[in-house]
Amino acid sequence: MTTKQQHIRLTGEPQMLRFAAAASRCLTGGGLVFLEGTLGAGKTTFSRGFIQALGHEGAVKSPTYTLVEEYLLDSGRICHFDLYRLGDPEELEFMGIREYLTDGTLCLMEWPERGQGILPDADLTLSIDDEGDSRVLHWQAGTEKGQAWADALLDVAKGWSA
Repeated sequence: MTTKQQHIRLTGEPQMLRFAAAASRCLTGGGLVFLEGTLGAGKTTFSRGFIQALGHEGAVKSPTYTLVEEYLLDSGRICHFDLYRLGDPEELEFMGIREYLTDGTLCLMEWPERGQGILPDADLTLSIDDEGDSRVLHWQAGTEKGQAWADALLDVAKGWSA
């Protein structure tokens, strides 16, 4: 599915956390979200804001060494992946990736390119460009569900105030 890419400029961590919280109200019903960007761009910050907005009260750390952290929340199951240290995409099969990608589970996937060939297409891809004191968050749908999410995020961005 090819759609127009949308974006928003966010300045500082508090804005990233607020936008992620707003996104958590849009990305519902389970699915797969790819989070792309360089080291330090804000992928984990976005994930933390998203997961905490849905009711998680503890820390949300990057699952760099565990590959996945699972959160069972009132709104459903969220699985936060960090594939940065993945040695080979086949490792995802050994960890049972297909069981995580079930209906109703929302998977936030950092470094998805490391799982290429094993991972299905994302419903939505969020790319974060590090521009020093600000971040530009781009999103693009990959499925019909993702298009509904992208449209909802565009509505959030249109009404956004710093």
